[in-house]
Amino acid sequence: MASNRPAPRAVYVPNDDDFGSYDEEPFEEWNPTEESIRPVRGRHRVHKKGGGGLARSSTVLGVGVIAAVGAGGIATAQGGKPPVSISMPDLPGVGAVADSLPEAKSLPGVGSLISDDSSDSEGSATAAAPLTTAGVSTTDAEQGTTDAGEALRARIMQQAENQQHQADSAVQTAAEDAAVKKAAEEAAAQQKAAEKEAEAKAAAKKKKEEEARKAKAEAERLAKLAKSYAIPTSSYTLTSHFGDAGSMWSSGHHTGLDFAAPTGTPLKAVHTGTVKEAGWAGAYGYRTVLELEDGTEIWYCHQSSLNVSAGQKVTTGEVIGRVGATGNVTGPHLHLEVHTPGGTGIDPLGWLQSKGLNP
Repeated sequence: MASNRPAPRAVYVPNDDDFGSYDEEPFEEWNPTEESIRPVRGRHRVHKKGGGGLARSSTVLGVGVIAAVGAGGIATAQGGKPPVSISMPDLPGVGAVADSLPEAKSLPGVGSLISDDSSDSEGSATAAAPLTTAGVSTTDAEQGTTDAGEALRARIMQQAENQQHQADSAVQTAAEDAAVKKAAEEAAAQQKAAEKEAEAKAAAKKKKEEEARKAKAEAERLAKLAKSYAIPTSSYTLTSHFGDAGSMWSSGHHTGLDFAAPTGTPLKAVHTGTVKEAGWAGAYGYRTVLELEDGTEIWYCHQSSLNVSAGQKVTTGEVIGRVGATGNVTGPHLHLEVHTPGGTGIDPLGWLQSKGLNP
C-alpha cells in the first residue's frame, strides 16, 4: 500500500483555558490500514458553519421538514423548545448542493427550530407565525380564512355539500327517469288500447260490411228467384195461417195457408212443374197437386174449376184453376199446402218467403 505524504509540522500554542501544556513534537507518518480504522458508530457531530446554525447538510433535512409541515396544512411552530441537533455524514456531492441552498435560519418559521439561542421568544413567535397559514390556499385567503384548521374544515364542509348535492341530483335524476319511464309505459298502454279499439272498430265495420254484402247478395238471389216463382192468386186476404188451432179442422190445427178471394179468381202455378193430381179430394173439394223439380208438392184446394190434368207440364204463373168453395169450407178461398219431398207439411208462408215472395 502506498504511504501518505507526511503532514506538515505544527506547533501547539496553549491558551488560558487549557489545563496543562504540550511540548512541541513532530507528527509521525501514519499509514491507515483496514485493521487500524475503527468503524464509526453512533452519532457524531458536524462542525457548525458560520452563525451557529445547523450544518448545510442538515439544512437539506430542514427543508424537507418544512415541506412536510406545509403539506399537512395544520402544523404550527412551537415556540420556546430547544433546538434539536441533527447530524448527518458528509456524502460525496452533497456539499455542492448544500452550498447552493439558503441558510436554514432565513426560511420562514424555521429559525426557532435550529437557533442556538432558545431564549429568543420574540424571534420564535415571529418565525412561527407564518406556519399558521400553511395549507391556506389563495381562494381561502380571498374568502377571509387565515387559519389552516378552519380552512381544512371549510374544505371538508364544502366537499360534504358537494357530495350531498351530487346525491340529491342523483335522486332527482332517478325520479325524473322513473317519471319518464312511467309516462312512456302509459303512452304505450294508451297506444295499445287505441290500436285494439281501432282493430275492434275495423272488425265490426268489416263484419257489418260483410253482412250487408251477404244481405245484398241474398236479396239479389231472391229477386232473381222470384222471377221464377209467383204468388198463387190475386185480390186476396190471408185469413188462416199454418198451425192455427180449432175444431173446424179434423187434425185440431190448420195445415195450410188460406187466401180468401172471390169465386172464379184465377189460380196460378207458383213454379214450373208437373201436375201430379187434378180432381175431387173429399174435404179438400177439387184439388190440384203440382210437383216441382225438387220433389216439393203444392196443393191447391177448394177450387171451383180445374184447368189442368194429371201429367201436364206447367210454367210459373200459368193458370191451373179457379178459386171456389168446394169441400169442407165456410166460404170461397184457396187453401194452399206445401209438402216436402218426404211428405211432411210445412208452413206455406215461410216457404213462399224463402223463394223471394212476400204475400
